[in-house]
Amino acid sequence: MILIAGSGSTHTDWALVDRGQVVERAETAGLNPYFHTRREISHIIRLELPENFFKAKLEHVFFYGSGCANPDKNKVVESSLVAQFRTPTEVHSDLLGGCRGMLQHNPGLVALISTGTNSCFYDGERIVKNVLPCGYILGDEGSGSYMGKLLLSDVLKELVPPNIITRFYDDFKLTPDQIMDMVYTHPRANNTLAQFTTFLQDHLDMDYCRKLVYESFLTFFRRNITAYDYEKYPLCIIGGTACNFRALLEQAAEEFGVKIAKIEPSAINGLVQYHS
Repeated sequence: MILIAGSGSTHTDWALVDRGQVVERAETAGLNPYFHTRREISHIIRLELPENFFKAKLEHVFFYGSGCANPDKNKVVESSLVAQFRTPTEVHSDLLGGCRGMLQHNPGLVALISTGTNSCFYDGERIVKNVLPCGYILGDEGSGSYMGKLLLSDVLKELVPPNIITRFYDDFKLTPDQIMDMVYTHPRANNTLAQFTTFLQDHLDMDYCRKLVYESFLTFFRRNITAYDYEKYPLCIIGGTACNFRALLEQAAEEFGVKIAKIEPSAINGLVQYHS
C-alpha cells in the first residue's frame, strides 16, 4: 500500500492506494514549505486527514507539492511526513507530479494554471527545461493571483465601468481600505488575490471580465509557452483556474497555435497510474 499526495497553494489531494486501486481519497489544506513550518505541516496532516490514513500499513509515501523544488525545503516536508507515517518518503515538485500524472513516460509540455502558474518540457523521465514562473509579484501570468491582482487594481483605481465597480463591492462587501489590508498585511497574499477570480467567473458575460481573463492567458502563452518547442509537442494543463476558464484558455492557445492535449483539475489520478 502506498500514499500519494499532490499539493498546490490552496489544497492537497491525497490517495491511499492498494495494489493499484484507490482505497480512500481525502483533501487537506495546501502544504508549502515556503509558507508553512515543519510543525504547521505536521499539524495540518494530523488534524485534516482521516484516521484510516494513519492506520494503513504503508510501504511508501510520494508527495508532490508547490514550493518543493528546493532540497532544503523538501526536507521540511519530508521530515513532517516521516514523523506522521513513519515510512520511506519521497518529496518532489508539483510540476514533476504534473508531468508524471499527465504524461507518464511520454515527452511533452506541462503547465500548472491555478493560484500560480508554472510550465516545463518533460522528456519522459525528467524536466529538462523550465521557464521560471517568478511568483505572483514578478510573474505567474494567467494564474488566479495574476487575474485577481489586475481586477483589484482596476476596481480600486476606478478604471472599469461604474456598473462593474458597484457589483464588485456589492458582491464582496469590502471597502477599499479592507482590500488593501487583506493584500498587504495578511499572510499568503497570492491566495488572497486569487479568491477574487470568483467575480470574473460569475460575470463572464461582461466584456471587461472576459477580456481580462483572455488577455491574462495570452500573456501566459507569450511569456512562457513560446519558449518551448510548442509546435512539436502537445501541452497538458492542470489546475482549477485552467478548468474554470477552459473556453477562454483554449481560445488563447489557438491564437498561438498551441495544441492542448488535455486539461485536468488535478494530476492525482495519473499519479496513481504512474506509481502503480
